[in-house]
Amino acid sequence: MPKIVIIGAGSLVFSSRLTADILSYGNLSDSHFALVDIDQERLDLAEKIVKTLFDKGSYSKATVSSYTDRKEALKNADYVIISILVGGFEAIKSEIDLPAKYGIDQCIGDTLTPGGVMRCLRTLPVLTEMTEDIHMICPEATVLNYTNPMGMLSKGILDSYPDLKYIGLCHSVQHTAEEWAKRLDLPLKEIDYKCGGINHEAWFTSFRHGKTDLLPKMRKLALKPEIWHGDSARMEYLKHFGYPVTESSGHVSEYNPWFRKNSALVKKYCNDEHSEWNGGPGFIKTLYERPDWKEQMEKMANWENPIDLRRSTEYGSIIIHAIESGVPAVVYGNVKNKGYIDNLPWDALVEVPCLVDANGIQPVRIGKLPHHLAAINSNQLAVQELAVEAVHTGDPELVFQAMAMDPLTGMSCTLDEIRTMTIELMKAHEKWIPQFKGRLPKPAELICEMIPEGPVEKHNDSAYEDNE
Repeated sequence: MPKIVIIGAGSLVFSSRLTADILSYGNLSDSHFALVDIDQERLDLAEKIVKTLFDKGSYSKATVSSYTDRKEALKNADYVIISILVGGFEAIKSEIDLPAKYGIDQCIGDTLTPGGVMRCLRTLPVLTEMTEDIHMICPEATVLNYTNPMGMLSKGILDSYPDLKYIGLCHSVQHTAEEWAKRLDLPLKEIDYKCGGINHEAWFTSFRHGKTDLLPKMRKLALKPEIWHGDSARMEYLKHFGYPVTESSGHVSEYNPWFRKNSALVKKYCNDEHSEWNGGPGFIKTLYERPDWKEQMEKMANWENPIDLRRSTEYGSIIIHAIESGVPAVVYGNVKNKGYIDNLPWDALVEVPCLVDANGIQPVRIGKLPHHLAAINSNQLAVQELAVEAVHTGDPELVFQAMAMDPLTGMSCTLDEIRTMTIELMKAHEKWIPQFKGRLPKPAELICEMIPEGPVEKHNDSAYEDNE
């Protein structure tokens, strides 16, 4: 009977979805679920939902307990699933609305961009404390993290605890593969694909049906209006760079300087008339502002909004089943690179295929990415590195530097504006980022004061002319 701890169990949908997935395997139907949340009201409702799920699915051997103290829950844990949000809607609103004053148009803002950097600052310290507890209480447990910004948080955790049995999980690879199989009118189970890169920007470098290479057909499909309009940014990537990319167009549109330059381009590339996931400005706020959360959780607990008992494609249950049964499975996960992708940094966080069986999680080497794809990933990795280092050191100048290196921010603002915006964001998030102890980047006007006054020196090119 595996003990599965779910931290952040009070979420509206996610923890109940994972629970249903896990119980759908016969050898896991007697699992014990230890639910953890800091909000007692949400936790009580989550436990009621799980008990109803046991009843409706006839899982008579499964058991559940709930805790606000995670240390109690972690005792004898075999698996720890983490899905948390630090700061709630208040933090999300500020990290979307404040950059908007400076012309930075974020759609989701949970991975890169000012929103992703601020999420890292307020979430990584909490996750590090959790990881320390796991290291002390249940060091052999397998940790499955679903919390964004996935790349930054995973790197921060594994920098501190390199021996942790850890994988960062997302659904973007399998969902993107499903979308393309549907567009190609082929069963997904008949398609062989290879994907690799970083979270939310991994690349399908192979997509085959038997001996047929499907990439040429996918490139043509990208130009069809009915597909382009519903998934514009990703189709532009495929059109210009030749390989399908993961995640939604809303996410993809904000990881670069190409699509969100002004309101006209946002309307062109991210028109939510065609697809809500393309996302207009601040789309994430509509996802998290849920004043009806209690009503919805009560409906789930009463089975007025029943949970689908059929297994989803989320990787969490697949991993636990493969480890417990020894039946191998392949998932895509976020791990330290260590050479799995040749042309990305060794200590970067990458998303690669992983073989899972009774021996645990074993990442698979995929070799080199096409150089231009590795270059796009490398730009994001620089931002991630700086944000993580900022948390580890408490140096506010590194926060500014992470913001300055972000492609969307750099496209939209001058360095002085980025510095001022970073100060505003850190002040707004002060209660969630105590590691900085009120320290902020130097104001732009003080930086300017350090520039010496005097006449502009005319550059002399004569030395170069002599050499010629």
